[in-house]
Amino acid sequence: MKWNWPEAAQKWKGALGKYKGVLLVMAVGVVLLMLPTGGRDSPGEEPSPAQTEEFDLEAFEKKLEKALSQVEGAGEAQVVLTLDGGSRQVLARDEERESGGVGSSTVVTVGRGSGAQAVVPLQTVAPQFRGALVVCPGGGDAQVRLRLIQAVSAVTGLGSDRISVCAGG
Repeated sequence: MKWNWPEAAQKWKGALGKYKGVLLVMAVGVVLLMLPTGGRDSPGEEPSPAQTEEFDLEAFEKKLEKALSQVEGAGEAQVVLTLDGGSRQVLARDEERESGGVGSSTVVTVGRGSGAQAVVPLQTVAPQFRGALVVCPGGGDAQVRLRLIQAVSAVTGLGSDRISVCAGG
């Protein structure tokens, strides 16, 4: 038994068959537009941890202690680091120069909704180390001391004259 389509339905059936590909692409586009993106910042949203990341000296010292304790002959190491200042952020600036060479510079801000403004950080600069003290049972051995100084220097960027290794118990 063959189904009898009304005349208007026959026209639609023919059009759907003819433009099936176009309609399929349009339907996929509509579905993609309705999917949540998750990348948009809402006005009340807190900044991500990467944006507010602060240098944690104690955590860095603990991590360095754990690594130095693995050096052969060192034993259980204790580390004290000193810093030259704190971490700082480099902010985006808008500079305008006039024909006379005189210019002005302003910090770039963005609106966060409901009148709130936020600065645009370009990068966070970690603090510079001033010196390091390593105390461990193997600190009296010259070879162990050299390995510890090289390790601390590689991690902190300090010269050997700013790293002190002492024997301790």
